[in-house]
Amino acid sequence: MELKIRKNGEVYIIDVNGEMDLYNSYKLKELVMKMLEKNVQFFIINLEQVDYIDSSGIGALIYICSTVKKMNLKLSIANIHGSVKKVIELTKLMGYFPIANSVEEALLQVTEA
Repeated sequence: MELKIRKNGEVYIIDVNGEMDLYNSYKLKELVMKMLEKNVQFFIINLEQVDYIDSSGIGALIYICSTVKKMNLKLSIANIHGSVKKVIELTKLMGYFPIANSVEEALLQVTEA
């Protein structure tokens, strides 16, 4: 799994590339925690290039989501598709995660008051 960060105004977009599994999902969690320490307030996790996610990946997303919510910050998860979408649907988490169909839609979600 590869993580790239880009910025759009005040919003940090994390592009995730590869599989989110037991061996690497902690990297995303660590990255977001470091960004929270630096007072980043707006996040988008872009899963466009993720074709596989296991329970560890889901766990990392739940942890990130709950931490960001507790801190009253803004998060959106963009471009969920294929088997990743199926896993999130099966785990009944579609309503829990703030999901957007595209990065553009996610930008609108996180920057709304």
